[in-house]
Amino acid sequence: MKYDGLTPEEVAQRLDTRSCLVLERVSSTQDLLHELAGEGAPAGTVVLANEQVHGRGRQTRPWVSGPGKGVLVSYLFRPEESRTLAVMSLRVGLAVLGAFDEIGVDAMLKWPNDVMIAGRKVAGILCEARWQTRELQWVVAGIGINVFSPIPGSLRNEAIALDQVTRNIERLDVLRHLIRRLHHLPDSEALTQEESHTLRTHDWLVNREIARPVEGTARGVARNGALMVETSSGTVNVFGGEVVVA
Repeated sequence: MKYDGLTPEEVAQRLDTRSCLVLERVSSTQDLLHELAGEGAPAGTVVLANEQVHGRGRQTRPWVSGPGKGVLVSYLFRPEESRTLAVMSLRVGLAVLGAFDEIGVDAMLKWPNDVMIAGRKVAGILCEARWQTRELQWVVAGIGINVFSPIPGSLRNEAIALDQVTRNIERLDVLRHLIRRLHHLPDSEALTQEESHTLRTHDWLVNREIARPVEGTARGVARNGALMVETSSGTVNVFGGEVVVA
């Protein structure tokens, strides 16, 4: 098959990765890359699909994207330290923001893993780890990006596509900038000063009132990845859960 006119070999060359699987239609890029990781696929392996029929986000929600409408990609990490998991979704989200910046699109990051434009979701991230006993074996980061409209009718008030805010967009341009950043993602257990600065200036939640996972006002993200929420009884650090804006 071809992906936007390029063969799989040409796609791999464009993305500067030695291990790249390109498929027309797949159940889930995430599940397939977990299988490849179990067979010894190296860090940096990319699985890319034109369409996936059982894509998923957090809380097992489906990720809806019509054929050829979005970037549907999974990327394999093999971290040496499991402590990096606490900030992995945020780091991948920051890589998405950086890729968007390269194509002239300003976006915001909603803790822990949604990318927003004009208050609507343009991209989602799902990081899944696999362990053997207590040893971390690998992490697969699944990334879905809405590139081309129209958005399904039921989601138009909640989702947006890149072509609604910029012209002459190409999926491979987005991928090229994104994969390059994923290749060089920091592996420290806390966000770097540069990452923290970028997050502070692109934090969609900051100063918003939230109802869940705790009730209060979002006050930013700590370097360890925790969402800081000011509540009636003091500031609480939240490490997981789905955020619902009040």
